[in-house]
Amino acid sequence: MDIRTKALLVHLLTATGAVFSLLALDAAVERDWSLMFLWLVVALVVDGIDGPLARRYDVKQNAPRYDGVLMDLIIDYLTYVFIPAYALFKSGLLPGWTGWLAVVVIIYASVVYFSDSRMKTTDNSFSGFPGCWNMLVLVIFAVEPGMTVILGLTFLVTVAMFLPLKFIHPVRTKRWRWVSLPIALVWVGFATQAAWQGFEISAFSHWGLVLSSLYLLLVGMVQQLIPLQSD
Repeated sequence: MDIRTKALLVHLLTATGAVFSLLALDAAVERDWSLMFLWLVVALVVDGIDGPLARRYDVKQNAPRYDGVLMDLIIDYLTYVFIPAYALFKSGLLPGWTGWLAVVVIIYASVVYFSDSRMKTTDNSFSGFPGCWNMLVLVIFAVEPGMTVILGLTFLVTVAMFLPLKFIHPVRTKRWRWVSLPIALVWVGFATQAAWQGFEISAFSHWGLVLSSLYLLLVGMVQQLIPLQSD
């Protein structure tokens, strides 16, 4: 198999995220939150591996007809933003006008952020919260912190999308990747378990999900505070 065929197959792998988003949306309409999040986790895993494959086979050079970055952004908006926001809205965790407020804020602010040409930093991290609502909403489903906390988190994270705060990419951010990537994989494991078990998880899994989420959310800002020379 020549490299151009392999590069094309990477694009086709990325495109499967659209199928997983459809399956997740179908589950969300049926309010089968466990199945919905399982499909979103599958989409997240695909999103994690297609990037390294795209760089390995240099898809821009070997399969230039299709824009992998654009394809990725379209799928990410569905799986990272739109479907999780819909789930939060329909879950009953935010009753009445609070649900409408949260979902409108999430989808509106995220589409602005996703079109920002400056979202990536020089070390392949993100400037501002990268719209990973799929991860945040999954944790909210698992923890069920209450309406006030959910609204507070929604607005705090939305504001953070447009602040000069660094958020790592667990695969592409090289600094501390030896810690960040394993913790990201741990998060995927806890998230999969939570969804599989209908969010009825042990205290160990509960805190494992929360602590790994906090690491992934805050480690980029910690890197901003610590000079690079200290690594």
